[in-house]
Amino acid sequence: MTKARKTKQTRAKSKSPLLGRGLATFARGLLQEWRNLGLPSESATIIVAVSGGADSTALLLALDELIRAKKLKIKLVVAHLNHKLRAAASDADARWVRSLAKESGHRAIVGTRKVKALASKTSDNLEQTARRARYEFLTRIARSNKTNLVLTAHTMNDQAETVLLNLMRGTGGDGLSGIERVRPLTSGSGIMLARPLLSWARRSDTEDYCRQRAIDYRSDEMNADESFARVRVRKQLLPLMERFNPRFIQSIARSAEILREDNLALEAAAARLLELSLQPREKRRGNSLRIDLLRVAPIALRRRALRLWLAQHRGDLIRIERVHIAAIENLLASTAGARRRDNLNRLFPKTRIDERGTEPVALATGSSLRLPACWRKRFRTRSPNSTHDY
Repeated sequence: MTKARKTKQTRAKSKSPLLGRGLATFARGLLQEWRNLGLPSESATIIVAVSGGADSTALLLALDELIRAKKLKIKLVVAHLNHKLRAAASDADARWVRSLAKESGHRAIVGTRKVKALASKTSDNLEQTARRARYEFLTRIARSNKTNLVLTAHTMNDQAETVLLNLMRGTGGDGLSGIERVRPLTSGSGIMLARPLLSWARRSDTEDYCRQRAIDYRSDEMNADESFARVRVRKQLLPLMERFNPRFIQSIARSAEILREDNLALEAAAARLLELSLQPREKRRGNSLRIDLLRVAPIALRRRALRLWLAQHRGDLIRIERVHIAAIENLLASTAGARRRDNLNRLFPKTRIDERGTEPVALATGSSLRLPACWRKRFRTRSPNSTHDY
């Protein structure tokens, strides 16, 4: 059952052990990252996602400390989504967050979504469904408050867990880059999602800061359930890695940031390759590609360009794996003109290609793609305007 830590709960502002002192180390760290990210320091309304756990509670408390110290002149709106996954415990978490926000002098908006029932209607697992529900909720709150900035409290621990999970499943540069510090809340959205704890704060830092502020954050028993892969990484793998390198979490977070910078450069080059590979008359629709340019491009850029092309038409790259991109590459590189033409016609409806390989391959928007048997999958393209929350 969800429970607060055993320490007697003390939230009253006048009883904070930090009152009257200089900024806490944690708050100073947040302020430094705030400036590094170029986040607004005045005249802004900002949505803060708070679950009640140590990380999000520490983020709210540190922002509150910076506001009271007049380091930030912003308005906070606390957002909490009750997933209804743990019956009375979920309701208790929602009441706790609402109370903490009120006593801190910030408005709270609490929503409810029955995530388990929602997951049963989709092909997504419980974690994916909960995440999508949270982001939809945060999007609504941001729009209703006419703001374009949402904060979440992901830490370096979350970064390390994500990179390790991606590595074990098999991934490329995107997966090894882990979580982004700032990105659109949803694909194509003007609302930005910022994670100002991601690059410098560990989970132990957020727990320590809550204790310094005498705040009894909430504990979710699902975070100890090792039937979830992420929890096993947290409980088993990370402690093992820290036996080899006590600073493993910091090291993997730093490596992820380096890889992300490299990845951004490659993505920009791939986007340029894709732009050049689009036929002039097709650039608005993006349906046709020049195979001659793709065939001579470096393999890393070609694969990224093909992924970008597919993402534009499908709205996402869910269930698209390396084998799918490799299959398209094999067709493009084929030296047998007639066979290549026939294969591409079966792969993409309305394909146009001649034996020289200089004519475009056309993908009809909204068409169903039947892939070769070796792919063992079938997927449907979506309109280029469709988006997916990921």
